[in-house]
Amino acid sequence: MSDRTERLVAQRRTLPDGPGVYLFRDDKGKVIYVGKAKSIKKRVAGHFANPVTRGSVEMTSVVDRIEFLLVASESEALLTEQGFIKQYKPRFNIKLRDDKSYPFIAISTDEEFPRVYFTRERHRRDRLYFGPYSNAKRTRATLELLGKVFQYRSCAGVEPGRRSGSPCLDYYIKRCGAPCVDYGVDRAQYREAIDGVVAFLSGRYKEIERDLQRRMQEAAAAQEFEEAALQRNKLSAVQQILQRQRVSNEAVGTMDAVAVAVEGVDANAQVFQIRDGVLSDRQSFYLENLQEGGVGEVATEFLLQFYSGSLAIPAQIIVQADVEDRDVVGAALSRRRGARVEVRAAERGDKRRILDLAERNAALALDQEKLKNERSRQQRVVALDALQDALGLDTLPLRIECFDISNLMGTHTVASMVVFEGGAPKKSDYRRFTLRGLKEGVPDDFAAMEEVLARRLKQWTVQQDLSPHDPNRNESFAALPNVVVVDGGPGQLSAGLKVLKDFRERGVAIISLAKRIEEVFLPDRKEPVVLAHDTPELQLLQRVRDEAHRFAISHHRQRRDKAMTSSIIDGLPGIGPSRKRVLLKHFGSPEAVMGATRDQLEAVPGLPGKTARQLYEFMNRTGT
Repeated sequence: MSDRTERLVAQRRTLPDGPGVYLFRDDKGKVIYVGKAKSIKKRVAGHFANPVTRGSVEMTSVVDRIEFLLVASESEALLTEQGFIKQYKPRFNIKLRDDKSYPFIAISTDEEFPRVYFTRERHRRDRLYFGPYSNAKRTRATLELLGKVFQYRSCAGVEPGRRSGSPCLDYYIKRCGAPCVDYGVDRAQYREAIDGVVAFLSGRYKEIERDLQRRMQEAAAAQEFEEAALQRNKLSAVQQILQRQRVSNEAVGTMDAVAVAVEGVDANAQVFQIRDGVLSDRQSFYLENLQEGGVGEVATEFLLQFYSGSLAIPAQIIVQADVEDRDVVGAALSRRRGARVEVRAAERGDKRRILDLAERNAALALDQEKLKNERSRQQRVVALDALQDALGLDTLPLRIECFDISNLMGTHTVASMVVFEGGAPKKSDYRRFTLRGLKEGVPDDFAAMEEVLARRLKQWTVQQDLSPHDPNRNESFAALPNVVVVDGGPGQLSAGLKVLKDFRERGVAIISLAKRIEEVFLPDRKEPVVLAHDTPELQLLQRVRDEAHRFAISHHRQRRDKAMTSSIIDGLPGIGPSRKRVLLKHFGSPEAVMGATRDQLEAVPGLPGKTARQLYEFMNRTGT
C-alpha cells in the first residue's frame, strides 16, 4: 500500500457521520471535486468503494487529500457546496459549459433613469440581472419587444440624452419617453415603465395586461385617442406574443419544468419557464459531466447553479422523479428566494405533459450535439489527411503551430503562437511574445520572425531537461509540432529556416502562407503550392493563420492602449488605477497633480492623508 493510499484511508476513518461538504484536493493542493452529503463518512466511502464510471476512477486516482466542513442541515450543505464550486471551479463537478458566455438582461437601477441592456457579465451588485439565457438572438428579440412596449431609453450614458439637448429618433418613433428633455416623461413615469419591464421579465403577464388595459380605457375616457391607440397597440403586441406561446390553460399558473438528459460525460438541461400558463422562455444548457453522474445528481447540481442568485425563482419547479433530494433542494432554493419553493415530480396532467416535452427536448439536443461533434471530427480528419498529401508530409499534421507578427510602424512589436491539435484550436497552448531585440520605430518583420522562432526553439530545448512533474515545465513549449506555419511569404520562411534547423532535423515541416492569393511556400522549392480555395486543407491553414493574426493583434492593441493611457503619475508610490482616477478627477491633469501642494493633496476626497504626505515628499524629493 502506497503512502498516498495509507494517508487517504487514515483521513477517511476520521470523517464525521453527519451532514456537510467535503473537498478532494490533488497533490498540488488544487480542489478537484466538491461534494455534499447527509453523511460525509458514508458518501466519501462510496467514491472509493465503487468507482463504477470512468470519471469516478480517474477522480479517485488523483485525490491526495480530503477536507470537510460540517453544517447544520442538508439544505445548508447544498448552498455551501455551491459556494465552494463557485470559488474553486473544480474540474470533476458538473458545470455549465461555456458559462461565462451566457447572456443576461440587466437593469441599471443605480441610475436615476435606469437602462435596460444586453450583457454577458454579472458583477455589479447594484443592478438587476435576469437570466442566464441560452440564446442571444432570442434575448435581443425580447429587448426589442420590451423597448416597444415600455419605451425605456437606449442611450448608453449614466445620464440620458445627447449633447445637443434634443431627443433622438427613438422619441419620434415612440420607442422612448425622452426623459432627457423637459417635455418628456418625468422620473416617476419612467420608473413606472421600468417596473413594467421587471414585471414582464419576472413573468407577471396578467399584471401587465391589466395595466395596459386600464391605461387604454383611461385615455379613451379622457378623449386622448392618440394615447389610447398607442396603449391598444402595446396591449395587442403583448397579447399576440403570449397567445403564440400559451402551452396550457391558465390554471397551470407559474412554474419551471426542468429536465435533464445524460450520456457519458455529456449532459443537457432544458428549462421550460411557464408564467401564467404561457411558455415565456425555453432554455437549453449543455453541461460538463466528467464524473459521469446520473440524471438525479446532474439535475440537482444544475438546479442550484441555474438559480444561483436569480431573481426569478418560481414558487414551483417540476423535475424528473430521478431527483431524490427534492425537499432538500426546495429548502435550499427557498432560502435564496426568501419564500417557499416547491420542488416536486409531476405524475399526470398538463404539468406532466410539459415535463415530458422538456425531457424529449433534452434528449434531442444531446443527440444533435453528438451528431454535430461527429461531423466536425470527420471534417477535421479529412482536412488533416488532405493537408498531409498536399504538402507531402511523412506524418499526419496532428499539431500545427502558427506564428504571426503585429506592430504599428515598428512600435510595440509583438508576436503570437497559436496551436491546433487534431484540426481544432488548443487555446491552453497559445502563447504571446513581446519582442525585445528590435529597434523601436523601425519595422522589420523578418528580424521579428527570426527572434520569436529562435525563442520558441530555445524554450523547447530547455523543456527537454525538465521532468514532466517539474512545476516549471511548460507543456506548450515542451511539445514538438508536426508543422510550423509562418504568416508571410518567402522572406518570413527564410527567417524561420535559419533558426529552426533542430526542428527540421526532427521531422518538423516549416512552411509559410502568403495572404495575397493564399500561396503556400515550402523549403527547397522555388514555386509555391497553390491550393484551391474550396479545399479543406487550405481552409484549415486559413483558420490557423487567421487565429494567429487575431491573437497577435489583440495583444498589440493591449500594449498600445496601455502606452497611450499611461501618464507621469503612473510610477508614483501608493498610486494604483483607482487612486489615479481620483487624482485626475480632482486636479484635472497629471501636470496639476505634480504641481500640487501638500495641503491640496491632503484635501483630495478618497486619498488617505498618509498617502498624500508620502506622495508629496516623493515628488519633491525626486525633483519632479
